[in-house]
Amino acid sequence: MRVLITGFGPFPGAPFNPSAALAKALARRRRPALAGIERATHVFATTYASVDRDLPKLFAQKQKPDIMLMFGIAGRRHQLCIETRARNAVSLLFPDAGGHRPRRGVIRLGGPATLTGNAPFARLAGAVGTKARLSRDAGRYLCNYVYWRGLEQVRGSRPLVQFVHIPPVGTKPLRRRRSKKPPTLAQLLKAAEPVLIALIAASRR
Repeated sequence: MRVLITGFGPFPGAPFNPSAALAKALARRRRPALAGIERATHVFATTYASVDRDLPKLFAQKQKPDIMLMFGIAGRRHQLCIETRARNAVSLLFPDAGGHRPRRGVIRLGGPATLTGNAPFARLAGAVGTKARLSRDAGRYLCNYVYWRGLEQVRGSRPLVQFVHIPPVGTKPLRRRRSKKPPTLAQLLKAAEPVLIALIAASRR
């Protein structure tokens, strides 16, 4: 079984993007449940052009992934968010890391309003427990865009494609007004591991 784990590089407002570090750390994780699983990582530059260029190549490899687990940061989230759908929408307000701003507000003209993911969402969230929740809104930026493009590659029920939003990690002193302490990268890794294990179990069914 082959698993591809992806993250994003920095972008305006996020000079450090923990999704890339999380993807690499999860690929190196050693657990009995992960024995014999081939894991590869890819870090997208946070640009629309990077997703359009790299994603088809990742799916066109001789050994296609059985699972694609994607991570991205969401500044206002406080826990892992298992995204259940991608919207046919992009923001016209926020440029990507290369300065590009989309000219139209949809990903695919004439396409459906949403694409629903093909992973067992409730099982994934349940595997993590209180540190995760389901989400129906992946936003209108690169996270939603890569999820949409990934789901477009699905044929039948494979590969399993899942996007997970993660909160920012605690790298700066807390402000007094902030009520919740941001997680560390180690805590995110501990929460993300059962998501991967649950996806592997689902792919074997």
